[in-house]
Amino acid sequence: MVLFKNTAVGASALLAATGSATPVVHYPRAANSSAFTNSNGLKFTHFNQSLPNVTILATGGTIAGTSPDKTATADYESGALGINKLLNAIPEAFEIANVAAVQATNVGSGDVSSSLLLNLTHTLQTTVCDDPNMSGAVITHGTDTLEESAFFIDTTVNCGKPIVFVGSMRPSTALSADGPMNLLQAVTVAADEDSKDRGALVVLNDRIASAFFVTKTQANTVDTFKAMEMGNLGMIVSNEPYFFYPPVQPRAKTEIDVSGIDKIPRVDILYAYEDMQADLLYAAVEHGAKGIVIAGAGAGGVSSDFDTAINDIVKNKSIPVVKSHRTVNGEVPTSAITGDAAEYQIASGFLNPQQSRILLGLLLAEEKGVKEIQGVFEKAAAA
Repeated sequence: MVLFKNTAVGASALLAATGSATPVVHYPRAANSSAFTNSNGLKFTHFNQSLPNVTILATGGTIAGTSPDKTATADYESGALGINKLLNAIPEAFEIANVAAVQATNVGSGDVSSSLLLNLTHTLQTTVCDDPNMSGAVITHGTDTLEESAFFIDTTVNCGKPIVFVGSMRPSTALSADGPMNLLQAVTVAADEDSKDRGALVVLNDRIASAFFVTKTQANTVDTFKAMEMGNLGMIVSNEPYFFYPPVQPRAKTEIDVSGIDKIPRVDILYAYEDMQADLLYAAVEHGAKGIVIAGAGAGGVSSDFDTAINDIVKNKSIPVVKSHRTVNGEVPTSAITGDAAEYQIASGFLNPQQSRILLGLLLAEEKGVKEIQGVFEKAAAA
């Protein structure tokens, strides 16, 4: 029994599901389909034993945004609509799967916290992974931090069932709003047998991407989520998923069990730039950061003075520092870590600063030592 606690809308939702899971097939909605509530309290407004079961956990974001101006794509109220109103726009979803929708919270993605993500993880484990009749789940999310939440869930939920993140770049009231089609496609992918064993997925703009690799590349346009070097896993045509490759997991992926974790230590990201001052580093540690990630220039570069400050922090405070890159792609190799206090510094490899922050926080929550943390990050490095 898992409850959502202390959400922005003040709601607690008990999640679970039951039914008979099958590969996705486009059935017409059965005339005798009816509402169903399972023993854990999850409600299906339309239930057909012939269809797979999918849970939607809604968190808000642009996909639930509204504006009185139909042309507005920037100034709108994020997270204004509940998930049931979003589903009303796509009745086709109930021809693809038995859908149970839960409003976990309703906020912009900037207000998604580590505690909410832990709650999502525990809920997904209990109601999706541990339920043999549940095919998968969809999480609606604001796009600004969607990649971070998707990476977190990809790292912490590893039962083989598809967990599909979806959002939109235009609010629900906009002309040519992309949310309804994105949400329909996300439900379709979550219900598809071929989506299994690929880790968490991100579905937007007809593309299926790995949560481990995808990043938001454009602040405004609908074709923003991309895995620049690695490519997408597949695409969706006429609401039919097509995967380019068989299921496979990234070689750098680390699975973390958070069943015994109730809090993630604070990890801060500091952005490198010319004339970067070290006082921000000392301030982060002074205010409670238990780990630091540097979004370095090029392959993790910082100024000589800042590097001296890093050596001071890691030697005297024993706080791990991960050097990542501010570039969209690339690697910070292990060989780039030098100096008297190199033993406390960690190269991010191909992980970007956002991913490095999440992974470091989870490893610190497990009380891993620096050497163990270095070993995990080395899986993401080529050199």
